[in-house]
Amino acid sequence: MTPTDAAMLVGGGLAAGIVNTLAGAGSLLTVPLLVLVGLPGNFANGTNRIGVLISNLGAAWRFRAEGVSGFREAIPVLIPIALGSLGGAFIISRVADKTFERAFGVVMVLLLVPILWRPAAPAVGQTTRWSARVSFLIFLGIGLYGGAFQAGVGIALLFALSYAGYGLVHANSIKVVINAVLTLAALPVFLTEGHVVWAPALLLGAGFALGGVLGARFAVRGGERIIRPVLTLSVLALAGRMIGLY
Repeated sequence: MTPTDAAMLVGGGLAAGIVNTLAGAGSLLTVPLLVLVGLPGNFANGTNRIGVLISNLGAAWRFRAEGVSGFREAIPVLIPIALGSLGGAFIISRVADKTFERAFGVVMVLLLVPILWRPAAPAVGQTTRWSARVSFLIFLGIGLYGGAFQAGVGIALLFALSYAGYGLVHANSIKVVINAVLTLAALPVFLTEGHVVWAPALLLGAGFALGGVLGARFAVRGGERIIRPVLTLSVLALAGRMIGLY
């Protein structure tokens, strides 16, 4: 890697860490970035998980320091999330690199809809609770997607948690805990397959770490509106590159 590549990875990790913590889809920036610096698709997907894990652990710590902890509320869904994530990682690790890159480009475009449209915070006192079976299946499905692609899983978690009655700030604090467990469950598959390249992973992780901490601070203070338009433009540009439009 060149010094420019290294700077791009640290900077991209910083931006993605903030975006991931505020909402989700930061991997829409970092996975294509890893591809652009020379990693094949599946290697980029595996390498990205190191930074995602670091980011979510840092964000969970910062949320707790800010007085908004999601540890207790995350516990009931961690088993289906971990099982789904392990299955998704196993499946995607056996997909050809070019197939993954094309599929990821399509996912990037599809995720523009939830990126542009956020669920409103529920009214005070409003709660919606699924049955234990429905909740297990919903979070199993989210885990399956997250284990395969990671990008956008935070948005799916936010939708699910918001529908369950949590405000967006509290939902974000729960989301980062769930996402950390999801990533931990998938990571051994990518490590076993040799799909983690440590030099870019650690550079990306350095940016992700700071971004996760800053993102949690911004989330508590209502900074999401600043990030959304930047993310939308980045997704459009990188989606076109991944799909091959230019």
